[in-house]
Amino acid sequence: MKFELKKNKKPSMRISVKYLMVVSIMVLCLSGYSQEISVGQVVPDITGYGPNGEEFKLTSLRGKLVLVDFWASWCSPCRKENPVLAEVYNKYKDACFTNGNGFAIFSVSLDLKRDNWVNAIADDKLVWPYHISDLKGWRSEAAKAYSVNAIPMNFLVDSSGVVIAKNLRGSELSNTLRKYRKWKFFSNSDCKN
Repeated sequence: MKFELKKNKKPSMRISVKYLMVVSIMVLCLSGYSQEISVGQVVPDITGYGPNGEEFKLTSLRGKLVLVDFWASWCSPCRKENPVLAEVYNKYKDACFTNGNGFAIFSVSLDLKRDNWVNAIADDKLVWPYHISDLKGWRSEAAKAYSVNAIPMNFLVDSSGVVIAKNLRGSELSNTLRKYRKWKFFSNSDCKN
């Protein structure tokens, strides 16, 4: 096969640029990942199913301070962080905050196997009720909606669903909760302090 250019006809750069733009737009649209969630942004709702098939919605926790925590049973750093989460949950679950009454953890597992997920919840004594997983691993719809590309990852969300902090680990989580805590003598609610 012979390729010939006709006289006075040069290949156009416009075709290459147009092609590149079309391909770029397609890749962005087909990637399935949304824009990164930032502090100050309202979080997307998450609906999922717990270990016993119960449905949980993140929006059902509006009014509380909520830690949306992405993790997996196979993630060693996640498992090392779980005792800290359990301690913080037990300490603050009934506390009053300037931006929410009570504290909840909404755990989103990126596990593929139900047994591994359920056993990790029990082994790590994750006593809060809000555990969900679609058992799709990194293809999790919630992980896509939150642009999660590494775990552990978390988002601290106020009573209106607005992110007030991200990726709080260890004492940083407790210190942040303490900063937003409202002491009983400043509150007329039934929160425990």
